[in-house]
Amino acid sequence: MQKILIIGNKGMLGQELVNVFKKDKDYKVIAWDREDIDIAKEKEVSKKIGFTKPNIIINAAAYNAVDKCEESKKEYEIALEINGKAPGYLAKSAKKNKAVLVHYSTDYVFDGEPEIPEPAGCSHSCASCSLHQGFQPEVGFDEMAKPSPISNYGKSKLMGEKEVAKNTKSYYIIRLSKLFGKPAIGEGAKRSFFDVMLEAGKKNKEVKAVDEETSCFTYAPDLAKKTKEIIDAKKPFGIYHIVNSNPCTWYEAVVELYRQVKMKTKIIPVSGLEFPRPAKRPFYSVLVNTKLNPMRSWKEALKEYLK
Repeated sequence: MQKILIIGNKGMLGQELVNVFKKDKDYKVIAWDREDIDIAKEKEVSKKIGFTKPNIIINAAAYNAVDKCEESKKEYEIALEINGKAPGYLAKSAKKNKAVLVHYSTDYVFDGEPEIPEPAGCSHSCASCSLHQGFQPEVGFDEMAKPSPISNYGKSKLMGEKEVAKNTKSYYIIRLSKLFGKPAIGEGAKRSFFDVMLEAGKKNKEVKAVDEETSCFTYAPDLAKKTKEIIDAKKPFGIYHIVNSNPCTWYEAVVELYRQVKMKTKIIPVSGLEFPRPAKRPFYSVLVNTKLNPMRSWKEALKEYLK
């Protein structure tokens, strides 16, 4: 039996991870949240993990107040502690206890300007070339793409990735984007975009939604199952991109949400300038998965969630 430690078990993802692993008798699940461990304290991390001796550590704890850590130096320091340094402490403890570490990151480690792939054999002499005919490149950031964050939040998450890779070789860094699912039960937990927009649609005759920031949604139960799949299959260590298929903007997501619930609220597409926010967001941050079987469409996952 494998002993698995899930940190951040009251969060949107953490509670789904607990559900998935508890169903499998091959795993003994230990679930911790902030009242059980402060991952920003290295000595505490070392002592508690050393005493528990898990085979697998999953870190689903994170600081995700994207705008707060842009406008406040104090908040940014908190983000650096939780998102940046703490994953390194967990990695050190994982290595010391011969455990595998799973850590989650984000599409916000990228700048939103992906390279456009060319067809194989392209010589950039288009006048005499037919290679582009019917060629539809998959535009986005794959696992090998070079990170270049444009926000403090993105910088803190990239620091965490580097700290994990520096302190252990037995790790899975899983990048995701636009997480949604059952609301977290932890203190100060955020609701998902769909829950917020459902409430807005019920209260207003019309809503505005940003028709920018194209990326992929990630359904928490699907991500939890895929995480277990990686662990069970003993996939090669490294970086993985796990998102539901079919990229979209925030506006396109609201259109689909209201269609599914048959809500008549008018949706107005607007520029991101309509809602000024302290932190810059990547204009296009689609995560391309080259290592795993693709996940179902977020529209399908949303249908399941709404039930």
